[in-house]
Amino acid sequence: MTAEPPILVIKLAALGDFAQAIGPFKAIRAHHLGTPLVLLTTAPYAELARTSGLFEDIWIDSRPGLLEIGAWLTLRRRLNAAGFARVYDLQTSNRTGFYFRLMQPKPEWSGIAGGCSHPHANPDRDHMHTIERQAEQLALAGIDHIPPADLNWVTADTDRFAITRPYAVLIPGGSAHRPAKRWPAERFAILAEGLAAGGLQPVVLGGGDEIALTQRVAGEAGLDLGGRTDLFDVVGLCRDAELVIGNDSGPLHLAAITGRPTVVLFSAASDPALCAPRGQAVRVIHRQRLDDLAVDEVLAAADLG
Repeated sequence: MTAEPPILVIKLAALGDFAQAIGPFKAIRAHHLGTPLVLLTTAPYAELARTSGLFEDIWIDSRPGLLEIGAWLTLRRRLNAAGFARVYDLQTSNRTGFYFRLMQPKPEWSGIAGGCSHPHANPDRDHMHTIERQAEQLALAGIDHIPPADLNWVTADTDRFAITRPYAVLIPGGSAHRPAKRWPAERFAILAEGLAAGGLQPVVLGGGDEIALTQRVAGEAGLDLGGRTDLFDVVGLCRDAELVIGNDSGPLHLAAITGRPTVVLFSAASDPALCAPRGQAVRVIHRQRLDDLAVDEVLAAADLG
């Protein structure tokens, strides 16, 4: 019997976008039961995708530069050799549109690539929240129901951090090249002191390039885990927290999905109407400038003020 041709799903980055694609991943899996699913993504998200059990294979996209001709030829050969019956392009970028052009013969393609079989041609797509935009795109390809995202399959050994419970997670970092998205570190430090005074141990998370920031925020009141956690740890720590507070950044999307109370701080640098984390208990605070946001306002949003 001839094997059923596989389906390709594309979601390259970034973490928040990847998190908001988990519901669509589940919907595509349910729609194509018994059909091999391959995810094309980037290295930071490969293990998270692999452990989800939603895909038969994970391909790592090196995202070759314009002049890396050898890498482009290798990618073209791999895409065409796989014989994909359909592609769900959830990245919908110029890069992935070019991937469509590389493929011969053309598979069915859900996305915005010129000439594709299932175009998401809504002229207002860029003014839709990511969740609604993806749902509409998939509906045009015959997938009518997008289940809520979940991370129930993620496991993490967070006991090694010896955290005093109950605790609150603080995530004071974010895009290094977009400082306007960050609430001032000194406000986070005051917030940490307030949480500790109220009986919650502040647990401060951040990447390896944010250790100076997490140390400053944790101070003497909190536990500094800057540079010590991976994505699995972030999920595990947020899942068991009483509360998560942070800037608009990828980890806040993971926190929201766990269902724990999550407060997300937005400035004019990004629009929560388009990209706010979704979950059972998410509160968004939106200010033109986060410098104008007082600690008491954040505590009040967390029902702690």
